[in-house]
Amino acid sequence: MAALTRPRDGRVIGGVCAALARRFGISATTMRVIFVASCLLPGPQFLIYLALWVFLPAEKGASAAW
Repeated sequence: MAALTRPRDGRVIGGVCAALARRFGISATTMRVIFVASCLLPGPQFLIYLALWVFLPAEKGASAAW
């Protein structure tokens, strides 16, 4: 399994879904669909996403567009 860091490429918003997809070996699109579907269920999914965005380190390397 890869380290849990937000990638510089493949980000849509914060790179959290891309990081989780890389960690678990699935496509980023699949992870995004899972996240959106989970938001239809009750729970703190959006807050967890924001916390991961804040606390996951960005991948070292070339600078990102944002």
